[in-house]
Amino acid sequence: MAPASPLPAPLGLLAELTHRCPLACPYCSNPLALEGRADELSTDHWARVFREAAEMGVLQIHLSGGEPASRRDLVEIAAAAHEAGLYTNLITSAIGLDAARLERLAADGLDHVQLSIQDVEPDSSDRIAGYRGAHARKLAFAERVVGLGMALTINAVIHRANIGRVTALVELAASLGAGRVEVAHAQYHGWALRNRNALMPTREQVYRAMDEVEQLRPRYAGRLAIDLVVPDYYANQPKPCMGGWARRSLNVTPSGRVLPCHAAETIPGLEFWSVRDRPLAEIWARSPAFQAFRGTDWMPEPCRSCDRREIDFGGCRCQALALTGNAAATDPACALSPHHALMLELAGQGSAGSPTEYAYRGRAREDEVIPTPAH
Repeated sequence: MAPASPLPAPLGLLAELTHRCPLACPYCSNPLALEGRADELSTDHWARVFREAAEMGVLQIHLSGGEPASRRDLVEIAAAAHEAGLYTNLITSAIGLDAARLERLAADGLDHVQLSIQDVEPDSSDRIAGYRGAHARKLAFAERVVGLGMALTINAVIHRANIGRVTALVELAASLGAGRVEVAHAQYHGWALRNRNALMPTREQVYRAMDEVEQLRPRYAGRLAIDLVVPDYYANQPKPCMGGWARRSLNVTPSGRVLPCHAAETIPGLEFWSVRDRPLAEIWARSPAFQAFRGTDWMPEPCRSCDRREIDFGGCRCQALALTGNAAATDPACALSPHHALMLELAGQGSAGSPTEYAYRGRAREDEVIPTPAH
């Protein structure tokens, strides 16, 4: 028997600095039960995590949340990542991040900013975000980022309310001076799963939007990279979620638990180790949660004998759990899954309904909802 391949180092680390966020996006992928401020890692904890990540071979740190600007020590945290020799990327809504703090971040070595924009129409954008005036703040923020010489990516999550304006979203990203735009169809985890029927577009809308992206790419070649994250519910083949479970990246939650992916805690029975108790390298190599679905030995049929088993690695474990009740099942996005028809049925049911209501995250009551506009 050939010796096992050495475990590669992760390329990126998602540092979820906080679950606090001024926005209430209905597609938020954070867990329904958010971690509180009192449980968040300290500045020194994060600095240690970044040093350990660099020693492991991690190249990129993505500072995320929630809204990372909710941390008063964001500048110090970003500086610690830079000092560790890591490429630093801030994923932000721009709300709460004023010009002075942005200038300090740039001066202390922040390399890149990813800015979320919910729509091109201000009223729709603010309504999706659940925050009046957010859109105008985002546009002004993007101008400041580019003016400070930092790289800018625009993130646009696509769903029923904005799928007809994909071209306009790309044009907006180009006009703001972004070097990259991510057109990411909503992935149904966390609050997005709860809001699936309010967010789900039709198959025709999805394929029209994907065609628009392909037509836009030649127009912006060399000026604006356009990344497309396709929706699973209308797919025939699953995506290699996170590049495969515990293969290329890892997440650290605000309280320090280390996850193979952002939704992994939805899977019951997994044991997650914390950076409060163990070195990051030990967690990467030996954590029971990371071992659970790493590689291909865990796979059932038809994945086990499929020639794509080391391409898509069985797809998304969290999606398999959400739709089949079994995290080890073949991702229903795969046409070979016995549950594929269920996924298509759910997509059809969601997209066929009349406009429903959003359940917003972060509201005083979980059941508080606001009607969506008619389309």
